[in-house]
Amino acid sequence: MEAVVIKDLCCTYDGFVAIDRVNMIVNKGEFVAIMGPNGGGKTTLLRAIAGMIKPQRGYVKVKGEIGYMPQKEHVNFEIPIKVREVVEMGIMSKKKKFSLFSKLSREEKELVNNALKAVDMLKFVERNFTELSGGQQQRVLLARAIATKPDILLLDEPFNGVDLPTQEKIIKLLDNLASEGVSVITVVHNVSPLIHHVSRIALLNRELIAYGKPEEVLTPENTAKTYGIPIPTTVCKEGYIHPLFGDIHG
Repeated sequence: MEAVVIKDLCCTYDGFVAIDRVNMIVNKGEFVAIMGPNGGGKTTLLRAIAGMIKPQRGYVKVKGEIGYMPQKEHVNFEIPIKVREVVEMGIMSKKKKFSLFSKLSREEKELVNNALKAVDMLKFVERNFTELSGGQQQRVLLARAIATKPDILLLDEPFNGVDLPTQEKIIKLLDNLASEGVSVITVVHNVSPLIHHVSRIALLNRELIAYGKPEEVLTPENTAKTYGIPIPTTVCKEGYIHPLFGDIHG
């Protein structure tokens, strides 16, 4: 079943073409990674799927509710706000309630607690968000995205500032969500930690270079078109292909 359909998508900023001629289909329960160089349009694509950007041409069709986790650097909390309130904001935005003083139902409060528990942040529920480490903030933002129990989960660099044990926990959580039918679409710098879990990879550099299974997409020709130079790969003992990025920034 199709969850996201993208057809001939073109998005611009002040006349600058950020992405163009993007065609993708993401099915229910798929785990998709989006890769590409800085400035290649990865965040733009996520925002277009989320309905935050109006296409210049083409369209995006989504079937179901969306949860969106932005990059931490794009979140601005100028006033002191507690972890609980950050996650509650995700639920209130779905209800068109934007006041921090709005009351949640008992069921909604349970959703908040369950989301924080899922990312191992429930014990920080009354802590100020700005007092947390970068990795902890990432986990709270992920909790906000999953608290509404979305059908489609969009993540923009969810592993930035996250240590390896936490990264593994997040990957397991995302894998479980996908197995439950949630379509997970995440922008990542290095797909290797996810390679055993993702169903498809999209290589994006303003245009969609390739989209498909990792072993089909991660070829020298495709990575050269995406990053300017071919990215070497290796195959692990389980038979999965892993790109070796070194100092290349995606």
